[in-house]
Amino acid sequence: MRLIFLGTGTSFGVPQVGCRCRTCTSPDPRDKRTRAAVLIEHNGRRLLIDTPPELRLQLVAAGAGEVDAVLFTHAHADHVHGIDDLRAITVKQAGGLPVYGPAETMAELARRFAYIFDPAVQAEAGTTKPELRAHALEADRETEIAGMRVRPLRLPHGPHTVFGYRVGRAAYLTDAKTIPEAARAQLGGLDVLVLNALLSRPHPLHLSIPEAITAAQEIGASRTFLTHLTHETPHADLVARLPAGVAPAYDGLAIEIGAT
Repeated sequence: MRLIFLGTGTSFGVPQVGCRCRTCTSPDPRDKRTRAAVLIEHNGRRLLIDTPPELRLQLVAAGAGEVDAVLFTHAHADHVHGIDDLRAITVKQAGGLPVYGPAETMAELARRFAYIFDPAVQAEAGTTKPELRAHALEADRETEIAGMRVRPLRLPHGPHTVFGYRVGRAAYLTDAKTIPEAARAQLGGLDVLVLNALLSRPHPLHLSIPEAITAAQEIGASRTFLTHLTHETPHADLVARLPAGVAPAYDGLAIEIGAT
């Protein structure tokens, strides 16, 4: 199994529009962060988590011309507003692309993108639209998706609820403010843990970098990667201050995951 970080930035992305800070002007390519998403590959199949605004560019950079299924964590703009880029995937396949997420997220996507999900809306002759098949998932209930065992985990995102996902010996937990005990109980034996880590100081919706480090050490995965990072922390600076076993992810990073 392989996990590819398509994007590792916060909702603003890095560089941030109009900013001339040292991260936004950095020549280090690891400081160029598009909005957060990952691709998981296993036995020739691909599972995409979230569809951020730069999805087309991310998939092109990863050389991923096909996707077998999509998981959504929640419906915030930085995680879903590249959904129309799935059109380039579905135009080449029959039957529609299965997409999954929390029931409330799938309902919100159906409202916001009715032209995709309303079966009464047909593409104009000579045009296309993403052909997606929506499925609601239940937290803590393992499901086989794209040939992989996927377990959704309920996480608090301020007043909102998002889904993190355990896939084999990897877990992708983004936009979480805390990792509740119910979720932690299902995170044993991980090879790779991915956590959001927004800022050095507390934030009302996200784990801070210190909070993410503490959570990583308590969960005890072999390797933890931090994502959803801002321009306040250059990659090289973050590498220098993180403990062993914890590292910042960056766009394009591909890691192999140990077998179950």
